[in-house]
Amino acid sequence: MPEHQADPSPPPLVLLANDQEWSARSLESVLGPHGYASVRAFTGRQAIELARRVHPDVVIIDSSMPDITGIEICQRLREDPEFPRSTPIVVMTSGPASRAQRLEALRAGAWEFLTQPIDAESLLLKLDLFVQARREIDRSRDESLLDSATGLYNVRGLARRAREIGADASRRRAPLACVAISPLLDDQGAGSDHLDERIAAHVSDVCRRMARSSDAVGRLGRAEFAIIAPSTDPEGVVRLVHRLREEVEGAPVTVDGEPYPVRCKVGYSAVPDFARSSVDAVELLLRAASALRQARGAETVRATLQNDALELPLAR
Repeated sequence: MPEHQADPSPPPLVLLANDQEWSARSLESVLGPHGYASVRAFTGRQAIELARRVHPDVVIIDSSMPDITGIEICQRLREDPEFPRSTPIVVMTSGPASRAQRLEALRAGAWEFLTQPIDAESLLLKLDLFVQARREIDRSRDESLLDSATGLYNVRGLARRAREIGADASRRRAPLACVAISPLLDDQGAGSDHLDERIAAHVSDVCRRMARSSDAVGRLGRAEFAIIAPSTDPEGVVRLVHRLREEVEGAPVTVDGEPYPVRCKVGYSAVPDFARSSVDAVELLLRAASALRQARGAETVRATLQNDALELPLAR
């Protein structure tokens, strides 16, 4: 079993874009006891920035923000390629609303337009439905993000999961690490395609076994694999790397009754506080892959980001 700490799935996250203290607190008092986490934006620009960074499950926007109207915020988010189109947006108004206002909000991409006072039970039922729908959409999309040979994430899938995991790590100011691993196929003896495939499958199985449910495991190339490990600091990723190498190299791969020893190389990158990192999660993954390709023989290359300082020492 992996030793790095378990990271349970976070509750659904609601971004509240509301500068009215009484209104925001009223919504928080409804959401919190029913399992929702919330993050607050006090201006429209702050709401757009937070939506890009934390990837909320739902966005609730007050129609009368001090700098940008709620409908304009909705339009900007729907046009933003960094904001998932499957994210539900609810626009609220504190006063009576006309049919024209409702239609304008829906045309801007809102899933719902509500007036206050809010019916709490009705709101919770709608949010539950919206979150389920969003997750079902994401699950369907994930089917095209998988590597058909291994069932792991492909490169596109890894990039997407990196953004999602990075958004959560940034919100929680948590550490984040990425590991890239590959067998040394040129050193395996026979060098046949069948042997290479068996060795790559062996590495794939080890990565799958060693990963936690909160980790994302994927295939970067023909025989290159990666693990994105949330809540794993630079010391924790070193332990993970050692366990991966022990598992990969601990037993030979048998082909046609003949045992073949397996050696591997590893690259990794980690940050102790992702909120302070100068790079995003996809770049962190790319740096681990780059470190892997810099490794010579059975070596491990570390690309550790200490907030803004990058170090690349070589460790055997």
